[in-house]
Amino acid sequence: MKRILSDFRPFLGLMRAGTGRELLAGAALAALTGLMGMALLGLSGWFITATALAGLVPATALAFDVFMPSAAIRLFALGRTAARYGERLVTHDAMLGVLALLRGRLFRGWSAPGAARALAMRPARLLFRLTADVDALDTVYLRILVPLGTAIAAALAAGILLAFISPALGLAVFTVLVLAGGAVAGLTARSASPATLRRAARTETLRARVIDLASGQTDLLLAGRIPAQQEALAMLEARLAADDRRLNRIETGAGLAYGLLAAVLPPLVLVATAAFAAGGRIGAPGVAFALLVTMAATEPFAALRRGAVDFARARLAARRTGPVLRQPCPRIERDEPCPGLVAELRHVALRHDAAVAPILRDLSLSVRQGEHIALIGPSGVGKTSLIQCLAGDLSPETGSVRVLPSARLTQRTELFRDSLRDNLRLGAPGASDAKMMAALTQAGLEGIIHALPDGLGTELGDGGQGLSGGQARRLALARLMLRDVPLWLLDEPTEGLDGETARDVLARLRAAAGPRSTITATHIRREAEGADRLLVLGNGGIKATHIRGSPGFEAALDSLRPD
Repeated sequence: MKRILSDFRPFLGLMRAGTGRELLAGAALAALTGLMGMALLGLSGWFITATALAGLVPATALAFDVFMPSAAIRLFALGRTAARYGERLVTHDAMLGVLALLRGRLFRGWSAPGAARALAMRPARLLFRLTADVDALDTVYLRILVPLGTAIAAALAAGILLAFISPALGLAVFTVLVLAGGAVAGLTARSASPATLRRAARTETLRARVIDLASGQTDLLLAGRIPAQQEALAMLEARLAADDRRLNRIETGAGLAYGLLAAVLPPLVLVATAAFAAGGRIGAPGVAFALLVTMAATEPFAALRRGAVDFARARLAARRTGPVLRQPCPRIERDEPCPGLVAELRHVALRHDAAVAPILRDLSLSVRQGEHIALIGPSGVGKTSLIQCLAGDLSPETGSVRVLPSARLTQRTELFRDSLRDNLRLGAPGASDAKMMAALTQAGLEGIIHALPDGLGTELGDGGQGLSGGQARRLALARLMLRDVPLWLLDEPTEGLDGETARDVLARLRAAAGPRSTITATHIRREAEGADRLLVLGNGGIKATHIRGSPGFEAALDSLRPD
């Protein structure tokens, strides 16, 4: 039990901090719904029986008060309906708020420096955490905590009500309900655990393999591996179906066990209360009341079976998400550089994960407003690492980084299976269509966009399929231009483009930069020749600096790869 609580503690803490009051209110409404149902059924049974007996004798029939019990029955009936509606509204709304908060915490936890590399290495696994694991944690409240609280409240209420007839009877009914109901739930969770965990692992594997099949279908087709992949997916799906059948059988068995409890306990209570009636301690209406209250008290326990089956999956999800929730919420705070500067690095050392030595050591750099800098040097000297540091994706091992807000254009053109409009909105979520068209015009795509029948609403395929390499690069450039920031970080912005297209893209970049500063990591002459300063990286730092117009500037350009 201690280990179970330890696994769920981070998520329960998030629930308490997020919508704790609403969750408690929803659980209270659920318990109130169950209690009103018990009261409605028990009072109705008592009222019908008492009315029938009173009607046998004219004197008692005239004296019998039908108004108060009937008013109470109406109250419980209407109250139960209102409580049920309120419970569904409050519990689901509160839980959706918790799940939204959980997704935000997970996403922020994975957006820390270096997270992009981990995401690129394991995209399917992290996607599974953000979707399936979050959905599985929905079970904790709606299928475990709320039904469990309602069942315990029902058992306690039944015990208290029956204690007015006989304290021993009330205690016995409460004990049987709690022990039997808990035992069935525990045995169900234990027997379902292996199949539940297998199903979770196979579902994750199936999703990853389907993604691999879709993204690599061209290579698989050329290699003749499509049939083999399809056969592997079919086998995996058959095993998933077997797990589902196993879980369905376990859940059915739990339902039968709870049905047996509901079938056995009320007759036993009937026998006991009948004995009390024979001794004159209670009347026939009391017997009916006790019988129906016991029947109503067994009903909430049946709702535990679904949560018991899903318990292992929810615990697995809690263990997977727990490490991120235990960490303090990441906050990226970057001090502003001195006035007139857009970036300032002092004695910075950069080291990649698991690297033996830093790639850059004791590096200091100041970038003035409106200045254009090119980082040059052989591959592997740290040009991209320095860009990552300035963008906040790589934290310095030592030293300080002060930089104004920036936008980054990476070596790869990252486009998504979405509309042109929504791909552009990644750069500026609030941009209007007019502003987007202006950026597309600056990037040289206005003619192509106007020729498309759906314009900005045109849907792209995976990775921007539907656009050529040059068009995709221009679209990424337009997205960059939408970012109203003082610094652009460009990592080989024209890599892979033909010379004519590359020079056009560079010309448009320089024209759109305006008063912005730019830092470009490059090994191509055309990307560096417009710089005000050339920084030659090597030996773990800045090996040389060449100002435009200095003797070494042209020599440094000549050392770069020509178009």
